[in-house]
Amino acid sequence: MLDHAPAAPRAISPFAGDSSVERRTQELGKKLLMDLQRQERGGGLQDRLYGAMMGIAMGGGDATKTEMFRFVDVLPALKTPEAVTTHLNEYLLKPAVTLPAGASSVLRFGGRSAFTRRLMSAAVQQGTRMMARRFIAGADAQEALGVVEGLRRQNLAFTMDLLGEAVTSEAESLAYQKKYLTLLTDLAKLTARWPARPILEAAPFGGVPRVNVSVKLSALYARFDPMAAEATSEAVKERLRPILTLARKTGAFVNVDMEQHDFRGITQRIFQEILCEDEYKDWPDVGIVVQAYLTRSSEDLVALRDWAEQRGTPVWVRLVKGAYWDYETIIAAQRGHGIPVYQNKPETDANYERCAAFLIENWRTLRPAIASHNVRSASHALALAEAVKAPKGAVEFQVLYGMGESLGRALVAQGQRVRVYVPFGELLPGMAYLVRRLLENTSNDSFVKKLSDHADVAALLAPPSAVVTPARPVLTLSNSSQTFVNDPETDFAVPENQERMQKALIAVRSELGLTVPIVIGGKRESSEETIDRADPSDTSRIASRMSCATRDQTERALVSAAAAFPAWRDTPPSERGALLRRTAQELEKRRFKIAAWQVYEVGKPWREADADIAEAIDFCVYYADEMERMTAPRRRDIPGEWNSYIYDGRGPAVIIAPWNFPLAILTGMAVAALVTGNPVILKPAEQSSRVGYFLMEALEAAGVPAGVANFLPGVGETIGPVLVSDPRVALIAFTGSKDVGLSIIKAAAETPPGQREIKRVIAELGGKNAIIIDEDADLDEAVLGVLASTTGFSGQKCSACSRVIVVGSAWEAFQSRLAEAVKSIRIGPAEDPATTMGPVVDEASRERVQKYIAIGKTEARLLAQANVPAHLEDAGNYVPAAVFYDCQPEGRLCREEIFGPVLAVLRAPNLDEALTMASDSPYALSGGFYSRSPANIERIRREFRVGNLYINRKITGALVDRQPFGGAAMSGVGSKAGGPDYLLQFVVPRTITESVMRRGFAPEAG
Repeated sequence: MLDHAPAAPRAISPFAGDSSVERRTQELGKKLLMDLQRQERGGGLQDRLYGAMMGIAMGGGDATKTEMFRFVDVLPALKTPEAVTTHLNEYLLKPAVTLPAGASSVLRFGGRSAFTRRLMSAAVQQGTRMMARRFIAGADAQEALGVVEGLRRQNLAFTMDLLGEAVTSEAESLAYQKKYLTLLTDLAKLTARWPARPILEAAPFGGVPRVNVSVKLSALYARFDPMAAEATSEAVKERLRPILTLARKTGAFVNVDMEQHDFRGITQRIFQEILCEDEYKDWPDVGIVVQAYLTRSSEDLVALRDWAEQRGTPVWVRLVKGAYWDYETIIAAQRGHGIPVYQNKPETDANYERCAAFLIENWRTLRPAIASHNVRSASHALALAEAVKAPKGAVEFQVLYGMGESLGRALVAQGQRVRVYVPFGELLPGMAYLVRRLLENTSNDSFVKKLSDHADVAALLAPPSAVVTPARPVLTLSNSSQTFVNDPETDFAVPENQERMQKALIAVRSELGLTVPIVIGGKRESSEETIDRADPSDTSRIASRMSCATRDQTERALVSAAAAFPAWRDTPPSERGALLRRTAQELEKRRFKIAAWQVYEVGKPWREADADIAEAIDFCVYYADEMERMTAPRRRDIPGEWNSYIYDGRGPAVIIAPWNFPLAILTGMAVAALVTGNPVILKPAEQSSRVGYFLMEALEAAGVPAGVANFLPGVGETIGPVLVSDPRVALIAFTGSKDVGLSIIKAAAETPPGQREIKRVIAELGGKNAIIIDEDADLDEAVLGVLASTTGFSGQKCSACSRVIVVGSAWEAFQSRLAEAVKSIRIGPAEDPATTMGPVVDEASRERVQKYIAIGKTEARLLAQANVPAHLEDAGNYVPAAVFYDCQPEGRLCREEIFGPVLAVLRAPNLDEALTMASDSPYALSGGFYSRSPANIERIRREFRVGNLYINRKITGALVDRQPFGGAAMSGVGSKAGGPDYLLQFVVPRTITESVMRRGFAPEAG
């Protein structure tokens, strides 16, 4: 599995380390710095306010800065003075926050009365708006147009960008496209009246458009997904063509922005494909961003150069350092992938200079736009341009509005063309941009901060002394002495991983219909009775054929497991752990093949299928580690007496697994039993016997002794009661429905004559899980999180969200955006990477979901529904995704587990009522809370008592060790899977005490 695509040729220029270039860089840099010093002035109210806030943020340390910016982030969502003052106090009146003398008293005074709250709220909001307008040119295009006219009077060009970090629906994507079409039309009319300014509009290769806009491709398509490269490319190009056509018609320039690393490859693909179309192939007024903090940026430049040469028309490249460093490092750590960015600023600065040298050397093919506020970077680019004898105007310089105008004016004074990146938009969607700018301006490594701190000229202009190194491994554990690291899920943004999955799907299609055998005592058997398993995406196609174990085969499996128990119990734990680690390796070898089988046998989409295998691997490695920890010597010796505490296996274990996590849950329960010394009888679900058989194959390849693992596919109603009630069975691990689980617990409680063990039952059952949306929630995150929690694997997870409770004023915006997001779901076959929701597992599930949709239409009102495409309605087990509102808390929609993509949305006037609603369920499995109130989050942590509580993220996708999984009440009995006490359920603890004193003397302890 690849984190990144294979390495490509790097961009190396002979001018990058040239000593004459360095001397000239120093000369030009000193001139620029002198000009910047001359521009210093006292500033207006906005500047003073901004300076005061930055002073507080930097003077109080990291905790103060973090809490201030978190408050700034939530502020636009606060609707009342009470909410503003409450949040202000929650964020800033913390022990770790350091405020100037008297500020804490002012904050406390501001919350005393309605009048002071209104006064405090107005002051804070006005101050934040003024600060935001330092970086954001206006709430709409009309306001921003005044800014760009002012810039032009200073001989500064512009590029305009519409703020907004995420689209959650196709309606929002279409609105984004429409705004750009309107913007281009309005700008064409406005700029037509402008007098000529040669410094801005003339270049050695011809004219430079007056109008320049920057576009984020991900905002043009709500289902933008690198994994679905073909579908994403076609959809985005369809939306982008009208923008490009209008831009070319009106003489405008379009720049394609670069976003997070995941989108890098697909963004480059779309850019190159559309510009090779006949209508645009000879058009030079387009550009793309390259981010120098990416370790692969130089390779990207080589590829762009080669492509542009083949195209025959140059393009622009805006070279930036990158604005998502924190995001990229956090996401890489969470996923366990290699970090795609350089780990410190000198490395990034050094790479920026190498990339700039390559760009400027190739200026005829890749027109350079040097985007930086670093005087060193700008002067280095100027020196490079002189070294390659690039004519004046061949290189453009770009700065951000509110941060770089002073540098821009200094460059203009030297005859350079400078363009200001001008973002505009409402404060709420623009808040992420604002916080990034604030973080950049307060970073100790930031050139802007060093300049404002009057750092030494030599230090400001010193060449970066970085040594380029590959991305370092990511540590994923915190406050732990363990070494366990979760197996990374496959990065399907990497084209090579997409190709491996496609090849696996093709290979598996040729195997469909194979019969899954029975394995008893190491020998394969068949049976006269078999059950055909249809592909949920295409029920005309048989995915697998399951052998149905008979009662005689069930009896022989029990005999085999019982006979294997003594030797396996006495096998050293280290050997049992080694078996698990080898099993993990065998599963990894089969990773893409198993994932492909999950696609066809149970209808799991790509990412869900791959995650199931990663979790199975995690269970193997984690439980092996845990067994080592549990069996470490525990001695409590005293003189003359030795005391030890050890664990034995319980006996034969029956593992009854579900189909929704056909490998992970079966593996987790099975290897927990095996590593603790218990032989197992594996009973996979009828719907997923072929996937379950992969575990048996992996165990055998890893060297499991005959009889220690037995594989018994069959009809649950036939062999289940035999297994559960047999007196030789010591332990039953079950995951499934509440009704079946309770029947197993009841049957296991019987003790017929001859039974020596009281059976231990570990049962993970269902859930009726709720997510609460607080009034101050980030709705971008909340809508996407609810959608993923509800429709992931078509809602067929015990942890899936089936109720959403919206608090107070959040209702209107949340329900509106959720409705549009649901309508944007793409229902389709699981094998299609563009599918966002596949089929349900079988016809019975389809009928059940349709029944609850009908119930919803009688109990509540339909808010939105994602319909099944007409050509798929009878092709497979497809169901709509349906969201209902005006639901009754006591109604069936809100009380019964549906196990499908049906969501009940309720309203609560306050958090008290929301908590009551969320807790009013016989289940206590998973729950979620979206909020930016520290006090409310702390309350939810105390009072929302579910097994797995997720705050400000989706409620599905628990990871082994990181988020041990399991619930209470009617959601199950037993400890959490993937947690530190799970294995204790599979063992019998023994205390051994020996008196070692003989005739008055004793050996030393131990």
